Formats: sequence, C-alpha cells, structure tokens
Amino acid sequence: MKNVIIIGAGPAGLTAAYTLLKEGKDIHPVVVEASGIIGGISRTERYKGNRIDIGGHRFFSKDKEIMKLWTDILPLQGAPSKDDIILGRTHTFSDDISVDPEKTDDVFLARTRVSRIYYRHRFFDYPISLKPRTFINMGFCNTIKAGFGYIGSVIHKLPEDSLENFYINRFGRPLYEMFFEDYTEKLWGVHPSDISAEWGAQRVKGLSVRKVITSALAKPFRKKNTKVETSLIEEFYYPKYGPGQLWEKLAKINCDMGAELLMHRSVVGIKTEGNRVIGVTVKNTDKSSSDFGKCEDILCDEVISTMAVKDLIAAIPDVPKNIYDIANKLPYRDFITVGLLMSRLEIQNKTKMKTINNNVPDCWIYIQDRNVKVGRLQIFNNWSPYMVEDMEKYVWVGMEYFCNEGDDMWNTPSDKFIDFAIGELEKVGIIKRSNVKDSYTTKVKKAYPAYFGTYAQFGEVRSYLDSYENLFCAGRNGQHRYNNMDHSMLTGIYAARCIIKGNPDKESVWNVNTEKEYHEISESEEKE
Repeated sequence: MKNVIIIGAGPAGLTAAYTLLKEGKDIHPVVVEASGIIGGISRTERYKGNRIDIGGHRFFSKDKEIMKLWTDILPLQGAPSKDDIILGRTHTFSDDISVDPEKTDDVFLARTRVSRIYYRHRFFDYPISLKPRTFINMGFCNTIKAGFGYIGSVIHKLPEDSLENFYINRFGRPLYEMFFEDYTEKLWGVHPSDISAEWGAQRVKGLSVRKVITSALAKPFRKKNTKVETSLIEEFYYPKYGPGQLWEKLAKINCDMGAELLMHRSVVGIKTEGNRVIGVTVKNTDKSSSDFGKCEDILCDEVISTMAVKDLIAAIPDVPKNIYDIANKLPYRDFITVGLLMSRLEIQNKTKMKTINNNVPDCWIYIQDRNVKVGRLQIFNNWSPYMVEDMEKYVWVGMEYFCNEGDDMWNTPSDKFIDFAIGELEKVGIIKRSNVKDSYTTKVKKAYPAYFGTYAQFGEVRSYLDSYENLFCAGRNGQHRYNNMDHSMLTGIYAARCIIKGNPDKESVWNVNTEKEYHEISESEEKE
C-alpha cells in the first residue's frame, strides 16, 4: 500500500485524493489540514444562519472533466429554487425534477452572472459592455477619450513588461485608468506598473475591447455550443449553501473511499533522504485538544503539497540560502471580509432583471473609488437565496478588503474595523448605517500569491522543489500562482496521475493555466 500525504484540504488537495482513490490501486491518501475547516480559501463560513463565501466562487470551467466532477458530487437543480419560484424565473435546469432545491440540500443552482463596476456612484457592466447605458454613464467627453485611447493602443503597442502595459494594450489608457488602475492597486498594494504582466495573462486572459466588441456583435447570431471567453460567461453553477458545501461533500466521499483526513494538523517539518521526501512532521493546532502543540511524524511514499511555497521551503531542512531567501520574500496579499446584514440597500435596481424586494441583481460589485479602501462587495442573496437565513427580509452583503498580515488594517480590532467598513459603504452611497442589523468579520492569510518582489526568481525555487522526485506542488499557494478553482483542481488531478503512473515528470502539473490554447479556446459547450 502506497502512502500519499496530501498537504491541505482545499480544492487541489481534495481532488488529488479523489483521483488517487478512483483511478489508482493500493494507494492510501492522508490529507492533513492545518485548520478545522474544509475547503481552504474556497470554504464557506457560517454566522447565525447566514453564510459567507470567502472571495466568491463561480463554478464554471472550460474543462469538461472538471464540470463532470462537480456535477457528480452535486447534481444540477431540476426544479426552481426559492427565489426562482417567487420571481417566476427560469435557468438551465436538469431533466431530473427530483433534484429540487426546496426539498434537497445536495444540489447545484444555476445562477445568472451579474458583476458590475461602481464608479462615480454609477454602475458599469463588468466586463465593460457596449450598451448605450455605458456611454451615457461615462459621459460624452470620457467616451470620446476612451475611443481614441483604444485606437491609440491598437496602433501603438507598449512592451508588455508590466501589468499596466498589459491592460493599456487591450483597453487603451483612459479605460485602464477608469476601470483597472485603482482596483488593481487596492488588490495588490502596489501600482500595476510594478506588477508582472503574467498576472494579467492568467486572470484577464483573452479579454480585450476587441473581444467585447466581437462578443456583442455576434451574440444575436450565436448558436449553442459556441465557444466564448470565460470572463464573458452569463451563467454559472453554485452550491446551494456555498462552495464549502461541495468541498465538505468531497471530503466525505474521499473518507468513505478510504482516505484519512487529519484536521488541525499543521505541517512544520519535511523529512528528506537524498532526493526524496520520506515523511512530514505535523503539529496539533486544536486548542481544545489535550494534544494541542504536540508533534508527530507521518511516513510517506509520495507527497502532494498545496501549502504556501514560502512555508513549504521553511519546513525543508538544509535548503540553500538563496532558495530560502527567494521563497521567504515571496509576496502574498491577505484578505478581510466584513459581513453586514442589512434591512435594505440605498442603491436601486434599474436593470430589467427581477429581484426580491427590487435589490440590485449583482453577485459582485467592484468599488472603483479612490476615497475608500473597500475593493469589492458581494451580495450573497444573489449567489444563492439559501446563503441568507431570511432572504425576503434581509440583504446579506460581504465587503472585501485586501491587506497584508500585520499591517494597520489587519491589526485593527474587529469591532473598530466593522465600524470603519460601514462608514466606507455609507460614504459611497450604498448603505445607511441605520439599516445595519448585524455584522461579522473574518480574515484569510495568503489568499493571493502576488507577482512582484522575488516572484521574478520563482523559477529557481520551482527547480529546487522539483529536485525531490516524489514531491508535487499543486493548487494556488502550492504553485504560487493565482489559479481559479478549476485550475487548482487540475493541478491536483495531474499530480495524482503522475503518482499513479509512477511518472516523476511534473511538467503537466506546472503547465496548468499556462498554455495559450487553454486560455483562448473553450473546451466546454457554452449554452446561451
């Protein structure tokens, strides 16, 4: 029996364990998780019957295997959800009417993708659309500026040596300054001119003004199965109770199939022998346990690590100083969410979409305002009506802040930070303080691996880690790459298959979300 240790119970780690169990033989996966929560940064937190999706997670992938895996775990709804019933609304339902969200919990909902930018107290579609309302909200002068700016970007391309130039080449400088510059700086804490263009290549991918124009012109004539950019998708799947529900279900499936799940076990040491890892040292982090703080060694034949590269390198003995220094200085951005339970919002729904109590229909609202620090606002009612204990009475929103662990924002006491956050949302005209009925806050470390600082030397760290023939790095933090859930899952799948096949070649794992073809050509059938 081959013992495979998987560090981290997030999307990559849990998917790796599932693949090993389903496709392999005589393999015993042992998943070790430092926290007491399943799902990593894709988890769902609970507060008094309300749920918070940390960062917001749409379930859509260009990869058919990922889509199938998701729907194998949670089937797509075959009957309307609570808000669908109230509003007389329909989506892409399955043919199985027994999968009724009102009667069963294990279900994917089909949801409408609505994300907008809130700029100068006005709404703009995200991604930017060519609707008349866009130009009206921009005003005549800004529209002319944006048009000439885009033409200029087509004629004269800048060297793509920074994220700033990456954006300008695709949108023109005026649109970049209006809709990308400030938000990007909030997210990363540094100006886009100091960030590698590689981030844009992963997150914005093929999207540009040209793609927006093409999509708008082609939409009336588009047939089913037409391939479209991921950023332009208009519908996605979502677990009834948030993303954590799916990962908790997958963790249970893994355990039922024979995996071992060790919660509250932080990896503090990697035991090596030559160019192989022979075990890990884990520390009990459960403060309620009599074994709190105790360490134990777990022997292994293979390791899949989704822990932060910085922490992984720190746990390996005798790492060369230059490798340690690069990894130790790899930058991350941390994350704070403030949940506000509101009796109402001040912003009005002026769209044609019907909503409960005429609330705005957005899943996300990007706050493009230099006078506040909040970066993004989630409206959990619109992700799923079951994320809110009383969705007909309250609006449950999440304010998202990007920060660095240990900075002033991170260290502000929760009550004071909530008060500050309420003041910010009131300042931009989205809420009134008097309508806040309850609040909650939560923090996430290393939510976003960043593309500046020593990241330029990351290849040296990767080469060092790859020198251990039975160590595979997967997931967002495991590869220090800003992957979506589906990409993180694919890294876990490919790492597992390398182990099953006895193939130490790790290129397939590292190449996920880097191939140009993967970005530009959809591998799934998009339904209109």
